[in-house]
Amino acid sequence: MTKQDTIRWVAKPTVFMLCLIPLAWIAWRIINGDVGTGLNANPVEQVNRYLGDWALRFVLIALSVTPLVKITNWTTPVRFRRMLGLFAFAYATLHLANYVIADQFFNWTDIWADIVKRVFITLGMATYLVLLALAVTSPKGMVKKMGAKRWRLLHRGAYLAGVGGVIHYWMMVKADLSGPIIHAAILGLLLGYRVIKRQNKSTAPARNSGKMQMV
Repeated sequence: MTKQDTIRWVAKPTVFMLCLIPLAWIAWRIINGDVGTGLNANPVEQVNRYLGDWALRFVLIALSVTPLVKITNWTTPVRFRRMLGLFAFAYATLHLANYVIADQFFNWTDIWADIVKRVFITLGMATYLVLLALAVTSPKGMVKKMGAKRWRLLHRGAYLAGVGGVIHYWMMVKADLSGPIIHAAILGLLLGYRVIKRQNKSTAPARNSGKMQMV
């Protein structure tokens, strides 16, 4: 079996199944009546936060792929980046669906009022729209349709989704801020890495020019 076959028939299905574990876990807890216990006695809110947490985690995991590849020179994770991004969108969609169906019972008047009046919900909806745009344009054929430059520019919006998700999470939490702080720290590291790499790229031509003049 070649490396390509191993990635296609072993690695990708394995990663796919791993990404389903959080969903399987919360489904198991719902079936067994194990939600709505502990500090958060509201089962709908507990499920909603769980799904939102995993949507944000998958955004951060997808954003971590490029730094991992650059630092380790291990290119295989790039093959999973699109899948990870789509799982971020899938969990965000379940997060939104739980809010619309189980929390608001399709009461569009109340939903619209929430979006307009509650800033963290406004931000959450905006972040979801970013993820939607990224998911719709994720197929390889969209690169050709949009043009590589515009496609890359749009998909930098993944960082916007990360920032929006972290702020949405931070504003939603009332007491224990440890979760938002951890996610914000991870996002900060990823953004910091990107800034440093960009600065190094911009200064490289100047350094090379200086070396040529010295010679």
